[in-house]
Amino acid sequence: MDDMSDVLVAYYSASGNTARVARAIADRMSGDLFEIVPDPQYTAADLDYRDPSSRVCREHDDPSMRHVSLLDSAPEHFARYSLVFVGYPIWWGVAAWPVNTFVTMNDFSGKTVVPFATSASSPLALSAEKLSGETTTGAWEPGHRFQSLATDAEVRDWLQSLDV
Repeated sequence: MDDMSDVLVAYYSASGNTARVARAIADRMSGDLFEIVPDPQYTAADLDYRDPSSRVCREHDDPSMRHVSLLDSAPEHFARYSLVFVGYPIWWGVAAWPVNTFVTMNDFSGKTVVPFATSASSPLALSAEKLSGETTTGAWEPGHRFQSLATDAEVRDWLQSLDV
């Protein structure tokens, strides 16, 4: 009997909010977690969007800098997953750069892909649309944006509303 999950929850989390939602999804869906880790990792100073010289501001201002190297491009046995949740914080209205790299480096053929994001105010629509446009593979679902401090009940209710 194969007890390996066919559900993957891949996520990048800068402050821990997206990680918390990712863990809740993985728990409820009996899925595997894969943390998208940039190399080098972002420091607190790198993430200070109020400082124009910070790494994220420089990457925002120069799109050629947005391809961020990753420690691992995908989990082992990525091909076995049929349902992939992709989670990220929203930066300037789009997915955090490490998630773009993850999406462009992987083949989502035969997979249903469900984006989810955390943000205090930015809507999901544009970020999910741009993210799905980074690849020509996978059946992308509309996804969901959670407030930065989403509750387990909010995650549960959203998952129950999905037709996946």
